[in-house]
Amino acid sequence: MHTGTKSEKRARGRPRGYDSEQALHDARDAFWQGGYSGTSLDSLSDATGMNRPSLYGAFGDKHALYLNTLDQYIELGRQGMEAALAGDRLLAEALQSVYDAALAIYLPPGETPRGCFLIGTAVVESRTDAEVRDKLLGGLTIYDQVFERRLERAKAQGELSAASDPVMLAKIASAILHSIALRSRAGDSIDSLRATAEAGVALICGTRDAPPAAPPPNARRKSKS
Repeated sequence: MHTGTKSEKRARGRPRGYDSEQALHDARDAFWQGGYSGTSLDSLSDATGMNRPSLYGAFGDKHALYLNTLDQYIELGRQGMEAALAGDRLLAEALQSVYDAALAIYLPPGETPRGCFLIGTAVVESRTDAEVRDKLLGGLTIYDQVFERRLERAKAQGELSAASDPVMLAKIASAILHSIALRSRAGDSIDSLRATAEAGVALICGTRDAPPAAPPPNARRKSKS
């Protein structure tokens, strides 16, 4: 997760003081808005303030530029998650901070809901593009691992039961992140999304009461007799 807003348009070219990270940030926003297939080279030039030869010289073709934006997003997301999960806060507070930060990105104030850049754009392209599919799986795996490390620490410190499985709990934590990303893009409300995240955190941390177990079939049959 990481924040980012559209930068002001600059004159095309490769101006003095060119910043490759900023150019990737701007290209990412263009892909985020239009998707990979729907984003033209002219749109990328407008977004970055760089003409086509400059874009090619800095990043290669459109496909290579897109892969670079995925790499940047995944890495910044990893850094943001690790920062949110660091420190001595309770596990529930740390997890909720990850989801709150994600929602701030997925639902930028005053803008159309945009969800997660990785999921929102790479899932579509991954069907026919093996390189994008690898980036997508790699990014999801990295986020799983970040959650897993924090959950391992929580288990060692007694916040989670000795029988808990940090690997599976990390996948659940990631699944919550994926769900609120998709639902935010679909127009679900911030209150509903945050409630979903809170319920997921309670489930992971074992603080939500489980529903009563259904009686076995034999018991139901006997009760009717």
